[in-house]
Amino acid sequence: MAFAEAEKEKGVREIPGAENEPRVLEYLAATSNLSQSVASKDETPWCSAFVNWCVKQAGYDGTDHALARSWLDWGQAIETPRRGCIVVFQREKKFGHVGFFIEETEIEIKVLGGNQQNKETLLYEVSEKSYAKSDWLGYRMPA
Repeated sequence: MAFAEAEKEKGVREIPGAENEPRVLEYLAATSNLSQSVASKDETPWCSAFVNWCVKQAGYDGTDHALARSWLDWGQAIETPRRGCIVVFQREKKFGHVGFFIEETEIEIKVLGGNQQNKETLLYEVSEKSYAKSDWLGYRMPA
């Protein structure tokens, strides 16, 4: 299951400055729509690349795309979330974020995802984080 792959990656984080975290570069390589110069920097937004990498590790085809909203066209939509399903959020009008569902409250959805900022270190990493339910766009499962 892709969620199990994601759990194994907790704590992987970007390296500040000119150095790059090799594992994040592996995630970026799981998509094909990034130029070589963009895919060679761990500061490139990588939430969708991380989900693609996890999905591929679990034996499924991903979206092969670095944009989070590409997941809205993947698999099948579900109304009621299940632990480990893919969750897509909006950010501004055209951007987004994607991760794996953990739990929800009335106002938030907690996900396990990549490229999520740690409040203490301010670094972007694979971690659990909550997002506003009002930014939710969809839940997806493999078809």
